[in-house]
Amino acid sequence: MSQDVFAGPGEKPADRVYFSTGGDWEDIVSEQAERGDETVVVNMGPQHPSTHGVLRLVLEMDGETVTSIRPGIGFLHTGIEKNMEFKTWTQGVAYVTRMDYVAPIFNEAVYCLAVEKLLGITDQIPERANVIRVLMMELNRIASHLVAMGTGGMEIGALTVMTIAFREREMILDFFEDISGLRMNNAFIRPGGVANDLPEGGLDHLRTVIDWLEKHLPEYETFCNVNPIFIGRLKDVGWVDLTGAMMLGMSGPRLRGTGFDWDLRKSQPYCGYETYDFDTVTWEGNDCYAAFRIRIAECWESLKIVKQCLERLEATQGQPVMVEDKKIAWPAQLTVGADGQGNSNEHIKHIMGESMEALIHHFKIVTEGFKVPVGQVYEAIESPKGELGCHLVSDGGTRPYRVHFRDPGFNHLQSVPYLCEGGMMSDVVVAIASLDPVLGGVDR
Repeated sequence: MSQDVFAGPGEKPADRVYFSTGGDWEDIVSEQAERGDETVVVNMGPQHPSTHGVLRLVLEMDGETVTSIRPGIGFLHTGIEKNMEFKTWTQGVAYVTRMDYVAPIFNEAVYCLAVEKLLGITDQIPERANVIRVLMMELNRIASHLVAMGTGGMEIGALTVMTIAFREREMILDFFEDISGLRMNNAFIRPGGVANDLPEGGLDHLRTVIDWLEKHLPEYETFCNVNPIFIGRLKDVGWVDLTGAMMLGMSGPRLRGTGFDWDLRKSQPYCGYETYDFDTVTWEGNDCYAAFRIRIAECWESLKIVKQCLERLEATQGQPVMVEDKKIAWPAQLTVGADGQGNSNEHIKHIMGESMEALIHHFKIVTEGFKVPVGQVYEAIESPKGELGCHLVSDGGTRPYRVHFRDPGFNHLQSVPYLCEGGMMSDVVVAIASLDPVLGGVDR
């Protein structure tokens, strides 16, 4: 309790103000006795195993009932959006992939789609490039949902859910490494297409991943869907109806958990999603259990899309994966070498020993980049967490004038008081897990 330093000019000060500061235990006890109430202020985080990253939650509690909760963010702020103003349009991919680091492919996709819309080349993207983009996004959606379900299960004592979730995720990350050279922060999707085609044996590796997921995804339903303890911890916890979800700008599984059918892959299709056969998953529960059931079901829908991608990749082998315009394609005619990294010997021989023009072009496109016409655009896609948006502004140069992202986790954190106040402290962790915030995306 202290003086109300938060009262504005002319505003009547509150009778009591509680701070989440520490102190000598005897002073805290005597102050508590002087107040004569049961209010306890607790700092949850920013380094806490149950807040999904460096999220700070300041809780005021009456016993174990939460009377007030305030999220504190910014501990993972990296200045990504500002840094991108000093990099070329293509170099920006290496920055955005580090925002939501659990679902990096989606950051790359929405950024590149926005750049391509400014360039006016959306319809020029090769079919095979779009298929590979969809493949990578849907595998990444499964991996992200596995992390959400696994860590959420671990935090309420279902440790086995976490261990098997990371087992399946490893299979997907191994495939990403085979395709892009990196498990995370791939910088694989580029303006105009993707960095490289699938390597030799890539389709066989993909079939192995599909077979593995088909075999092991049913385990999550067996562990959780009818488990009375699991249901008891999630049912009617973190409750929000459709009106509240719309008011708070919620999207993704929590919005569809109110029974509302809203998926940008269906309502505003991109990358050819309108040509794939899959269903939007909804669940009428308004609670954390609904979000969990939606994530499990969406894993199966994503796997359905992945199978269709496999068929299309088999039919389009040998086709280009980057736009034909050599003024945009970067790096120019990149072909992965035999070691799995860098340019092929044939490409290096061409630009270094046979064509001065090719060498000059390669140098300029990498160091200077391409120019983007003056304008601004907003592009949105359906990430595992919800609507992921990218607002780009170009002044006609080789670097963005302004970049801003709408990360769903940032919007969802404002719903924490709505979900948690009036409930138990133990339910705060469950409610946060149902939102699945990743603080790299929240803070940017």
